[in-house]
Amino acid sequence: MSASITTPRPLKKDALGPLELLAQNIAVISPTMTAALIVPVMFSNTGDWSWLSYALGTVMLIFVALNLNQFASRFAGSGSMYQYICKSLGNTVGGVGGWSLIWAYLGISVAGATGFAVFAGTLLGMAGINHVPPVLLFAVCIFISGFCAWKNVALSAKLILILEGISVTLITILCFIALGSKGFAIDPTQVNVGTIPYSSLGLGVVVAIFSLVGFESATQFGDESRNPLKAIPRAVILSLLLSGAFFVFVTYVEVQMTHGYSTTLDQIAAPLNVMATLLHMPYLAAPLSACAMISFFALNLSCLNSGARIIYIMGHQGLFHKATTDSHHKNETPHVGVIIMGIISFSAPSYFSLTGMDPLDIFNDAGTMAAFGFLVPYILISVGAPIFVKSMGQLKPVHWLLAAASLVLLVIPTVGCVYPVPPAPVKYYPYLFVAYLIIGGAWIAFQHRRILIASRGFPASAQDA
Repeated sequence: MSASITTPRPLKKDALGPLELLAQNIAVISPTMTAALIVPVMFSNTGDWSWLSYALGTVMLIFVALNLNQFASRFAGSGSMYQYICKSLGNTVGGVGGWSLIWAYLGISVAGATGFAVFAGTLLGMAGINHVPPVLLFAVCIFISGFCAWKNVALSAKLILILEGISVTLITILCFIALGSKGFAIDPTQVNVGTIPYSSLGLGVVVAIFSLVGFESATQFGDESRNPLKAIPRAVILSLLLSGAFFVFVTYVEVQMTHGYSTTLDQIAAPLNVMATLLHMPYLAAPLSACAMISFFALNLSCLNSGARIIYIMGHQGLFHKATTDSHHKNETPHVGVIIMGIISFSAPSYFSLTGMDPLDIFNDAGTMAAFGFLVPYILISVGAPIFVKSMGQLKPVHWLLAAASLVLLVIPTVGCVYPVPPAPVKYYPYLFVAYLIIGGAWIAFQHRRILIASRGFPASAQDA
């Protein structure tokens, strides 16, 4: 169905175990990001039933994950999600999927850098150091994360595991203390079925799905994983289940704790700090901000790692300059891709910051636009999964059912991107992404045609003869 992908120069073999792969997925999902910044957005849509939106969003993405694992349990390689699409739908469609993933990981890496700057600025303000230029904080985050991604993938993964683990643990402890302050009683306002906001539940699911994107990140590390055909599918499912459960739990607690507070949850910029204050534990504000800061650093690092491997494998298919196909002679990392990702991740937020845009606004815009980049490959994976399984002579009716269910459910966030029409400038973002896809698709089609002509022994100009 598609031309074979050139075997890449090897990356470091057996560098990542099950825990590191799980950490990579969870870091891109970034549970701390949702707990610290996204739950108020969810509450603005679905109010007391916000936890239900996260539960439904998790169930929806489980179907996508089950389709993804049809590939992950049978094939592993660098940038595997891109290769999955190539193997089922052809190299040109796969190229569009890879191009979309690059957009996604770049957007989330920018969100990581800006989130880091927001909470680093908060911490510095607590220390009496104010007016630190955000560009300087972007540089600190991306330089350190870029060095880790360039140096050692195992070091990166272990660092991500430690940083996100510390952050999630502290937030979980805070939530249990909050529940204890309420006597662990069920909040009746969050389980009263008569108040379910059916009209806005769809919007809530969109927010939930966008919070959970990134659960597929481990598939990019097939060449560097130990026992990838088992470890990667497990990491995909487990990261989704753990993150989804965490989101349901944290959202429930934040909503319960802010009932009766002077400011409604949708207007609170730092809900975790407010919870600490309500629990008469204001001394937790600094640790919580520090945890959020290092979690956003881990988010940036994980996206540099993932995006670099997409660039690396697409370079081997002739879609990018041959320099992108090199792995570092000593570190065995896709260092050119890491550098490209790092430069763009720094330049984009720096430009908007220097024009006067607030880092939190950059964070919101980058995260929104990045979500579009995940939807395209999720859809393509769902379409391609039964085709891939059929090519291996293993197709069963359940594979068609899983694909159909996934595609039907993905309609919700896809439509939710454009309807109801959001206010400007957000309403223009889908069109910007479509323009990006069109430009990339045209380039990919041109490159594949050039490669095909060259493979037949004709110079590129022969097509005009």
